[in-house]
Amino acid sequence: MIDGVRIKKLKKHCDDRGFFAELVRDDEQDILSRFGQASWSMSYPGVIKAFHYHEKQDDLWFFPSGNAQVVLFDLRKDSATHGETDVYYMGEENPIMLLIPKGIAHGYRVLGEKPAVIIYFTTQSYNVETPDEKRIEWNDQRIGFDWNTKFR
Repeated sequence: MIDGVRIKKLKKHCDDRGFFAELVRDDEQDILSRFGQASWSMSYPGVIKAFHYHEKQDDLWFFPSGNAQVVLFDLRKDSATHGETDVYYMGEENPIMLLIPKGIAHGYRVLGEKPAVIIYFTTQSYNVETPDEKRIEWNDQRIGFDWNTKFR
């Protein structure tokens, strides 16, 4: 696992009405050190949204519906895991929260036949004048990730 990345498995409280689960709490400093913003986005099946990274903010991702293949690449030169890639499968089939520290390139591909919805929290609010968002092409050779489905 890339250094600093954290996973929080969600605990669902189920009954005959449905379920309830907490996503993030203010007393979980190991998950989100500071609250900056919460955002919500949807992507259609097969869409690849990759890659970008931040220099100031951490992201905390959650896919409440649909499924996604999430890819992380450690760009931090001073990290013990510099240059490593991690892959996570998130969504309805695996309801987890994924903390992505600043300096780690991240992106995802929507899996399956339905759109994927992502809700994410950041430690900084988005600044339109000076956005903390650096882009890397989805097929960048430094990362060299093969986005094709492997039929195993």
